[in-house]
Amino acid sequence: MSTETPANSNEGKSETVKNGYPQRPITMIVPYGAGGGTDTYGRMLAAQLEKHLGTPITVTNQGGASGSIGTKFVHDASADGYTLLFSAETIGTYRTMGTSSLSYSNFIPIAVTVNDPKLVVVSKKSKYNTLQELLEDMKKNPGKVTMSHSGPGGSGHNQGLILKELGYEVAMTAFDSGNNALLGVLGEQVAFTNPNLSFASGYIDSGDIKVLAVFADERLEKYPDIPAFTEIVPEAKKYLSIPLTPLSLLVKEGTPNEIVEMLRNATKAALEEKEWTEYVETNSAEKLYEKYTDENSMRKFFENWESMICWLQYENGVSNKSPQEFSIPKFQ
Repeated sequence: MSTETPANSNEGKSETVKNGYPQRPITMIVPYGAGGGTDTYGRMLAAQLEKHLGTPITVTNQGGASGSIGTKFVHDASADGYTLLFSAETIGTYRTMGTSSLSYSNFIPIAVTVNDPKLVVVSKKSKYNTLQELLEDMKKNPGKVTMSHSGPGGSGHNQGLILKELGYEVAMTAFDSGNNALLGVLGEQVAFTNPNLSFASGYIDSGDIKVLAVFADERLEKYPDIPAFTEIVPEAKKYLSIPLTPLSLLVKEGTPNEIVEMLRNATKAALEEKEWTEYVETNSAEKLYEKYTDENSMRKFFENWESMICWLQYENGVSNKSPQEFSIPKFQ
């Protein structure tokens, strides 16, 4: 863990702030490949944030190892507010998956932005027309209905683990990306998959896939006819009350408090920009920034997320390190 001055230090203002932050361009690291949901939301946020910080923000993709390479790059950089991290949820499982020693606790949250809704989808040619039909087949044929996902520990895989906890055994098949997992459904290699809405919307509009449910406890305003998963499986609310795919803006631990506050204020203003809100609403993303508005609520959300997902993965043999080793309480 960093030995730099913590963000809540009472010492005098940093030289950076005294000299007027920001004085030069800022880099936002998206620790995944270009074109994905995290990347597109990160670039949209950066464009709005520039307006309120008055300096260019360069978005750089540093993919690999579930985002841990780009995450380490940010943590290795100076804690001066000039290197930001826009991350998906994988950072919460690095320690238990053995991917990295870093976690949410090594960063200071600027904003928890949105939750990109997860779906349950099948090919337009599929025999399944409703979620009930799919679930009934899972019950009749445990371990035989096939589901694709983007890799162990990813959000789609986590959905499969939740299905297992709810008594639905599926045959999970890993692909090397969410795109290929969806193509596996379109090519009828597997029965269903669990894409994010931002990624699947084009396929929905073209009619190439059928959406059987939103993997959440509420319907989407944009697609009011698609049922929420909890309407069919009420006991799933235990797991789906916590957003599965949060996207967060973070800075390295030790960043001076004055800079953190400047970034939070600028981000709050950016999230009110019309271009941002229209993009979020068009993609039916959940506005987490309206629910988690201060550091305490953001950190509590991260803790609850880790508590649920890390234990779910560990107890199903996905991760090899116990959450208890990192003082992560068991999800109740």
